Amino acid sequence: MAESTNFIHAIIDEELAEGGRCYGKTVHTRFPPEPNGYLHIGHAKALCIDFGTALKYGGLCNLRMDDTNPTKEDEEFVEAIQEDIHWLGFDWGDRFYYASDYFEVMYEQAIGLIKKGLAYVCEQTPDQVRENRGDLTHPAVSPYRDRPVEESLDLFARMRAGEFEDGRMTLRAKIDLASGNFNMRDPVIYRINHCHHHRQGNKWCIYPMYDFAHPIEDMMEGITHSLCSLEFEDHRPLYNWVVEHVDIEANPRQIEFARLGINYTVMSKRKLRKLVEEGYVAGWDDPRMPTLCGLRRRGYTAASIRNFCERIGVAKVPNTVEVALLEACLREDLNENARRAMAVLRPVKLTLTNYPEDGSDVFEVENNPSKPEEGNRPVTFSKHLWIEADDFMEEPVKGYFRLFPGNEVRLKSAYVIKCTGCVKDEEGNVIEVLAEYDPDSKGGNTADGRKVKSTIHWVDAATAVDAEVRLYSNLFADENPDGGDKDFLDCLAPNSLETLQNCKLEAALADAVAPAHFQFMRLGYFCVDSKDSTPDHLVFNRAVSLKDSFKAK
Repeated sequence: MAESTNFIHAIIDEELAEGGRCYGKTVHTRFPPEPNGYLHIGHAKALCIDFGTALKYGGLCNLRMDDTNPTKEDEEFVEAIQEDIHWLGFDWGDRFYYASDYFEVMYEQAIGLIKKGLAYVCEQTPDQVRENRGDLTHPAVSPYRDRPVEESLDLFARMRAGEFEDGRMTLRAKIDLASGNFNMRDPVIYRINHCHHHRQGNKWCIYPMYDFAHPIEDMMEGITHSLCSLEFEDHRPLYNWVVEHVDIEANPRQIEFARLGINYTVMSKRKLRKLVEEGYVAGWDDPRMPTLCGLRRRGYTAASIRNFCERIGVAKVPNTVEVALLEACLREDLNENARRAMAVLRPVKLTLTNYPEDGSDVFEVENNPSKPEEGNRPVTFSKHLWIEADDFMEEPVKGYFRLFPGNEVRLKSAYVIKCTGCVKDEEGNVIEVLAEYDPDSKGGNTADGRKVKSTIHWVDAATAVDAEVRLYSNLFADENPDGGDKDFLDCLAPNSLETLQNCKLEAALADAVAPAHFQFMRLGYFCVDSKDSTPDHLVFNRAVSLKDSFKAK
């Protein structure tokens, strides 16, 4: 067994030791998402902890849909969650469950608590419960706390039968109205909700609260370690209370870790839903979203996300990670695995005036320096080429070494050329750059050994493929869109998507299909869009940019 790398593993090591609470047991965890939205990068951290812990100890990890709140739940989300988990590289085998599978068990356990004098039906409205919650010096109040057991049993049965409207009654655990932990002040464990359930239909009109359902689900599945985010730390005494007082033979342990925070990002499912439903983004898989399907569509790889989760570690104290670290993990992966290609996003024509009109060359260019076994690809060359508009400057600024009249540059893998001028339209815009090529510099090396300071990329105009390219940046302009009293919608960046038409790609990309990744020379890492790209209309998304030394300077 590998050495423990975080405090959760240290706890498990101690519990697995002879005499510990888990001695002789198989480590058993679970990942319990609520199917009311798509998984996001924060869930990826939890996935890596839950499934990774089980893998480390040769144990098991269940997938469980926490569908105890039917208001926003849907099978669409269930299917998407499974797809995302598999994409990330994890599998639950045959251990796929729904919390709603245990509704009858939960109901029977609630009846058992009533019979033990540990639960009662309360008729206070939600507003009255809040008003009577008390404070640190005053206990909570419930006039129904001493209701006779038989009366609570009768009312609870009638609640299930649908006799009462939403909010009319609740079932509360009878714990301690004066507890310093407000979660223990006779918390609600069942509420009335006349709502269609995505799996149970209209069978139920009462639903268990998460704090009651969660430990019962863990106990039913034999979970040994219930790993959850830090906001549930104050709920742990209630988790333990349920484990102690229901009639199920199991003893799971809840352990909390700090959830993931990333700057320039929101990960509240409610806020992400708002972005989708009100049209601020083009769906849950919009490449600007922190959802796993959005990141996948943008060009993030499963390996890069797992590496990111490994690097940030597992902490007990909340912290915010820079999005730059996530981007760095993607660059590392794609630098090793993405094929190289040349693409011109903002094209301007380059004409080599001394190159034969009907001449042509073919250069063998490596697909990926990190993987020579992948071989080379042929790149055609002719008199007319496409180059980036910002690779020419008629009046260069200091430190600019690309094309300008009289200057030489190297065309990647082809020839050295010398700029001789340009052609402009009536408005003074450059529409064509003119240059002469050095026939003795094939492959980019000069015969006399003269130095050429800059290399630029290009695409052969005769064989170029047109494409749409989408340049994505942070969805939010504010580093902390969730902070303070600000409205997160006011923090949206005005230009988080720039769409470029009529980009020019080398011919090798004509048949590219999703999820193919490429490093476009000098421009960044791009992938074929999985939704909109077709053979007749190629669409590429920029996954992450490269560092530009000139812009940085």
